[in-house]
Parts: sequence; structure tokens; C-alpha cells
Amino acid sequence: MARNHIHLDDIVADIMLLVNDETYLNNTAESTIRNLALRGIRDIGFDMMKRVKSLKLNIDTTNNTVPLPDDFVDLVKIGVVGGDGIVRVIGENKHINMSQVYETDSDGDTFDSDGDGVRDLVDSKTATGSTSNIGDPLGETMDSYIFRNYIYQGSSGRLYGFGGGHHGAQYRLNHDQDRIEMLPGHGINQVVIEYVCDEARSLNPHVHVYAEEAIRSYVYYKLIDKKSIVPISEKQRARAEYYNERRLANSRMKSFSKEDALTVIRKNYRQSPKF
Repeated sequence: MARNHIHLDDIVADIMLLVNDETYLNNTAESTIRNLALRGIRDIGFDMMKRVKSLKLNIDTTNNTVPLPDDFVDLVKIGVVGGDGIVRVIGENKHINMSQVYETDSDGDTFDSDGDGVRDLVDSKTATGSTSNIGDPLGETMDSYIFRNYIYQGSSGRLYGFGGGHHGAQYRLNHDQDRIEMLPGHGINQVVIEYVCDEARSLNPHVHVYAEEAIRSYVYYKLIDKKSIVPISEKQRARAEYYNERRLANSRMKSFSKEDALTVIRKNYRQSPKF
């Protein structure tokens, strides 16, 4: 763990020191405090402390899929890495088929193996039939509409505004089955994904020291929020303190220096010949 982070166990231990008969936290179990601290990590982390992981995963060649990590929340990018160490981003294609069918036996009867009331499903990525009368959303059958210039067998010109953004491989996120669907014919066996992870699912979560006080304030605010013996003024004070600590942590995490501003201003300037 980096030196600028603190373990959740340390935060919980510090809060437990305040649990006594003279405070509003009396008779509060450690498990309750830990559960609220985990919720605080999610509440704060997804907004201003997103932890992005980079993971290299193998492609299952039997069905052209990549399983999503257990702590996956949202995708940042997916691509392949070249010899220069640069990630070549793969394009998203929301038309990739990820259909399933009901699993049946030899008599055509379906199954419900886990008894949840939903029949078992299996992958079915085969074609449904001819698509010649449907049209082509990707544009492979638009050759008759594409302008070709006067050069013999030339292909420059083309139809303005049509197509573009083509990639060597394509993917589609399948949240239902927690995996990434790859378009067949990509010719690769591994991909690198960068994704926002759920820090609360770690064995021993940790947070940046900038957010330590915000987590403490969140736990205290949530602990007293539902207690009838706590005065409304104390609840309002705890809520205001939490959001103040949250704003302070956010400003520290996203500090913008003078050097950063100059970099942004100057990056669009280039040397050019003067006429």
C-alpha cells in the first residue's frame, strides 16, 4: 500500500475509540461501523477518488468472450498493446450478437436448475437466417452509392459522412453475463482493459489520506441520522460537517496548479511558417 493511503481497519479502530456511554455512538457494534465505512468509500470514491486498474486478460476462443473482473464497475478503455508499450484502443460495436436460447433436453423440455423461476440459458450466436432483405447497418453493401473518381480502379472520394471510426477489432459489453463480447475474426488472444474498480470489495480496503476525515464524518453522520435520541441540531451539524469534509477532500484531490494551467494553454500552440 502506498504511504499516502490509510487502511480502512485503522479508520474503524479510531472511530471505535469514540464508542462510550458519553457519546451518541454508545452500544455501536464494530461491524456496523465497518459496513458504513465501506458504504462511505463507495459514496466518495466513485465521485472523486476513482481507482482505475489495468488488467491483461485472455480471450476465450470457444465463444470470443472476456470475463469481467470481480471488482468491475465501469470500463475506461479496452485495447491491445504493441511493442512500443502503447495501448491501441478497440472500437465498441453495439451490434455484436450476444443472444442466448433456453436450454432444452432431447424432448424439448426446458430446465430451471437453481429453482429461481428463470429457465436456464445457453449461448446461441449462430445466424438467424438471410439478412439480404433487412439492409446493412454497417455499410458493407453500399458500394453502388459510393462515388469513385476518374482514376482507373481508384477508391479515393467515397461517400462523404458515411462510415469512419473503423478498428481492427471490436467489442461489446455484456452486463447480463459479466463479460466482454468480441467480434469474431479479430486475430488476437489477449486484451488489456482499464476499468474503475470497487475498492470496497477489497480484502482490506484503503483510502487516500485526503479523504480520511470525510470517511470518518460520513460514518458518524450515518450512525446518528436514524437515532431518535439524537437532537436534530446535532444531525444537521454532522451532515454539514460531512459535506464540508467531502468538498475539502475533493478540492485537494483535484488541485489545479499554475503549471497545469500553462500546460493546457500552450499545448495547442505550434511553430508554423509566417507569410
